[in-house]
Amino acid sequence: MADNDYLKKQTILIVDDTPENISLMSSLLKGLYRTKVATNGEKALQIAFSDDPPDLILLDIMMPGMDGYEVCQRLKDSWKTFDIPVIFLTAKSQVEDEQKGLELGAVDYITKPISPPIVLARVKTHLQLKSVRDFLADKNKFLEQEVAKRTQEVNIIQDVTLVAMGSLAETRDNETGKHIRRTQRYVKMLAEKLKDHPDYAHFLTNDNITLLFKSAPLHDIGKVGIPDHILLKPGKFTPEEFEIMKTHTTLGRDAILAAEALIELPVSFLGFAKEIAYSHQEKWDGTGYPEGLSGDDIPVSGRLMAIADVYDALISRRVYKEPVAHETAVSIIKEGAGTHFDPDMVEAFFSVADQFHEIALKYADTEEDIKK
Repeated sequence: MADNDYLKKQTILIVDDTPENISLMSSLLKGLYRTKVATNGEKALQIAFSDDPPDLILLDIMMPGMDGYEVCQRLKDSWKTFDIPVIFLTAKSQVEDEQKGLELGAVDYITKPISPPIVLARVKTHLQLKSVRDFLADKNKFLEQEVAKRTQEVNIIQDVTLVAMGSLAETRDNETGKHIRRTQRYVKMLAEKLKDHPDYAHFLTNDNITLLFKSAPLHDIGKVGIPDHILLKPGKFTPEEFEIMKTHTTLGRDAILAAEALIELPVSFLGFAKEIAYSHQEKWDGTGYPEGLSGDDIPVSGRLMAIADVYDALISRRVYKEPVAHETAVSIIKEGAGTHFDPDMVEAFFSVADQFHEIALKYADTEEDIKK
């Protein structure tokens, strides 16, 4: 395609209050470009802001009412028109006039009387530059959309993989994949409630809450390393069995550490997954495991999961236990404030307990789930 064939599709707006000047420029551009005409600044802005804006504007400065400088300023102040190239075409020939025009955002400044070849050359140059900018902008937009699409696909695959891995561990423990969904959402709900609390605001950012939601399914991944005769035992553990059972926290952490070692770049959600797996059995008073941490020494992620995990265990039916009522579970959590659980988190839990119940009902286990 020849240059002129392409440029015919482009539109130039001629803005001048003198009919002779408009006639001259229209004749010069005829056959090369589409032209539109405005005899004042208000009309020029109306055309520029229309659904069919020009590709370039030839703008006079000295016009009654709104002068060319103000027109240019308004064009550059709007997201809709700021990228339309403006060439001042004026009798004002002082250096300071040209400087002012260029500072306002004009791409060129041509003084009258004009040289037709010069005007045509500069118009062509600036239209070609605009075409390149438009192409690059479209290309960048396309690439951004592709990156967003690929990122979404990776996130979906990542999330599905995490839930599948977590569900594998829960299935061995006579629990269901719905336990994963519930505890994920409990953690997120509780974190959202606490994110404005002065003690947690620095940690519970929106990004971190998203990462906590992603990593929560791996909280019991270490159960895959516990022997069946202990993991599936319906009765009370012996002291020796309980010591083995407690190692699921360390096994889970070590499994995630091994996964991290295979990845050259750090992955944020794995850091949270590692914390949750290792610390969700710690207790506020230091009587938990594996390290007997207490108070604020327990990671925030582990404290959140402790409440979510215990609540879900209480309300869920298993082959070896009946569920307790939601109200009973809430009372048990409340009684554990300051001993088992972070008291501030328990207070937050109490205020969103109804939402916990809604989550439990929405993702409730069926009889078929339990039999599996």
